Amino acid sequence: MSQLNRIVLIIAMNVLVYVLAVERYTDEFDNVDIGAIIRNDTLRDEYQKCYMNTAPCTSRVQKEITEMFREALITNCEKCNENQREFLKKVIQWYAKNQIEKLLQKIAKSGEVMMQKNANP
Repeated sequence: MSQLNRIVLIIAMNVLVYVLAVERYTDEFDNVDIGAIIRNDTLRDEYQKCYMNTAPCTSRVQKEITEMFREALITNCEKCNENQREFLKKVIQWYAKNQIEKLLQKIAKSGEVMMQKNANP
């Protein structure tokens, strides 16, 4: 019986290690004022163009946040921490209330990009 207990313990530890090792997004951008970006027409438009690949991203931060948001939108923020979930929620709520057509474009673009990534691993 002691051998069986050891095997169960080893399996349980491996499962725990796997669960705890779930990949997360960097928290480097958690202090970005997402509300300021949403309220600023120029910044919001720059992020939209970066996101839609209709203009170059103007900074590394913009590019990385765009990539994180794109994946988070499709995966329901699977890799997000609590701050990132709130950011995503705020952005979605703002677009749903003020610019629903752009939100739908973002969703479509996210799906398109994720399909391309999965097709070309």
